[in-house]
Amino acid sequence: MRPDKVLPILQQHLPSSSVEYCFALWQASPFELKLTKSRQTKVGDFTSRNTRSHPRITLNHDLNPYTFLVTYVHEVAHLRVYLKHGARVDPHGEEWKTMFTELMVPMLWETVFPEEILHVLRRHMINPKASSFADAELTLALRKFDKDAHRFATLSEIPEGSIFKLQDRYFQKGKLRRTRVVCRELKSKRDYLVPADAQVSDVQFSLL
Repeated sequence: MRPDKVLPILQQHLPSSSVEYCFALWQASPFELKLTKSRQTKVGDFTSRNTRSHPRITLNHDLNPYTFLVTYVHEVAHLRVYLKHGARVDPHGEEWKTMFTELMVPMLWETVFPEEILHVLRRHMINPKASSFADAELTLALRKFDKDAHRFATLSEIPEGSIFKLQDRYFQKGKLRRTRVVCRELKSKRDYLVPADAQVSDVQFSLL
């Protein structure tokens, strides 16, 4: 993939202060960068196509700039670990955590992220999770900057672990029990049984 194809994508979707850094990451370890339609199971992924010479990273086209940045660096960390270790290590093991943290640190500044995201993200990066959206506080901070934060879905349609809004409260989806789903309210930490066909909004999927 040519630099003149990658740079416009980054300029369009990233916070402006992060474009130069993210382009440098691409230049150091080139890969095919592809935007996809919104996916219910993930917001980004890295694939090697079984060869180190054709790595590809995909990101959902409708991510807000800050979620796009975190996702982009998350996936570049997967690429770097793959180039160094191949498929011999845990995809979200210590090697990936170390790499993700190393690549994110230069971006943890007020010139890149709004304060309401930054202080939460700094805490998250002390021990990053396989999915940034497993961190409920970070999820809510990122969601505030979505253009379409009020899209609706049926609870049964979203993956387990997803964060969603119902009756002005935020929950995390758990296990299905017959026709209802065990969901944990983020604020109270209490579990509730919610009908699987309930209409929910502000959905942030669990995989990243």
